[in-house]
Amino acid sequence: MFHKKTIRDINIKDQTILVRTDYNVPVVDGEITDTNRITESFPTLKYLLDQGAKKIIIISHMGRPKGQKVPELSLKPVANVLAEGLGIKVDFVDDVSGPEVKMAVEDLKKGEILLLENLRFWSGEEANSEDFAHEIVDSTHADLIVEDGFAVVHRAHASTDAIAHLIPAVAGLLVEKEATALSKVMTNSEHPMLVIIGGAKVEDKQPLIEAFLPLADKIAVGGKISADGYTASDAKIYVAEDFDTDGAGAKLDIGPVATAEIAKLISEAQTVIWNGVLGKVEDPAFDTSSTIVAKLLGENSKIFSVILGGDTTSFVRHLQKESPDLKYSLVSTGGGAALEFLLGQQLPGIENLEDK
Repeated sequence: MFHKKTIRDINIKDQTILVRTDYNVPVVDGEITDTNRITESFPTLKYLLDQGAKKIIIISHMGRPKGQKVPELSLKPVANVLAEGLGIKVDFVDDVSGPEVKMAVEDLKKGEILLLENLRFWSGEEANSEDFAHEIVDSTHADLIVEDGFAVVHRAHASTDAIAHLIPAVAGLLVEKEATALSKVMTNSEHPMLVIIGGAKVEDKQPLIEAFLPLADKIAVGGKISADGYTASDAKIYVAEDFDTDGAGAKLDIGPVATAEIAKLISEAQTVIWNGVLGKVEDPAFDTSSTIVAKLLGENSKIFSVILGGDTTSFVRHLQKESPDLKYSLVSTGGGAALEFLLGQQLPGIENLEDK
C-alpha cells in the first residue's frame, strides 16, 4: 500500500504544477535511442492535462554534467519526443530560472507543456541548494511539485528534497506504480518467491541477497559473480554450477545445467524478482540464459515478475521490442532507487511527499 498522496488525491484544476521526471535517456548524435523513461511519464502528464492543470512545467536531468553546461546533455531533444507522443505543443527553455523562464511560463497556454533545461547544468541541483530550489519556484510560480522520476527519488537533490520544503509535494503515477509494486514484493508477495541475482559485483549484490534471504523461498545466483566463484552455505541459495566459455576459457554465461535449474525454479514460483543479467548479454553468443529467463517470465502471466537494474531492464526492453507479447508486472525505471527501496533505506523523494 502506498501511503503518500498522489496526483489523484489533490485538486489539479487551475494549478501551476512542476513535474520532476527522469529523462536520463541515451542520446547518440542528437537522437534519443531509447525513449522508455520519457514514455513512462506520459500517464502522469496526460492525467494532469485531463484534470485541467493551468500550467505544467517539467524539470529533469540527463547524465552527469557536474554543474557545467554540456550541449550534448541538453534536454532539448526530449521536447520533440514529448510533443509527438502527447500530441500537444511542448516549449523548451534552456534555463531553469530567471527572466526567460518567467516569460515562458506566462506565455504557456492551458493544454501545453513547458520543459526546462537539464537541472544538473547547475551545481545547486546536486548540492541540494535551497536557494536553487527557491529560484525555480519563484520563476515558475508553481503551486506544487509532482515527483515522478522514480530513478532519482533516492537522491537528496534540490528537485527531490529542498523544493519539497517550499511547496507541497505529491507522487506522480509512475512513482506510485513502482513503489506499490516493490512494497508488494516486500510485504504481501505470493509464494513461492524466487529471487534471481546476476551481475558482476558481489559487494553490490550481497546486501540484496541478505535482504531477501528471510523473504524468498529460493535465491538463484548467476552472472559474473557466480563465474568468479561466489559460494553460499544456505540451502535456499542455488549458485550456477556450469558455464559457457569463449575460446580463451573465460566464463561468459551460465551453462545449460544452471539454466535448466533456474527454469525449473521459475516454473514453481508465484513471485520472481530478477536483478542482474546472467551472462555477457552484449555478445549474442552469451545471452542465452538471460534470454530464456526473460521469456519464461514474460510469457507467464501467473507470475508476479519484477525486473530491476539498468542492464537487466535494458535487456528485457530490447527483447520486448522484438517480442511485444512479453509482459512483466514491473520493469523498473529505477536502478539504485529500486534497490535502496527494497533494502528499506530512506528515499528523500518519497519521504518528502505529503502523507495521505
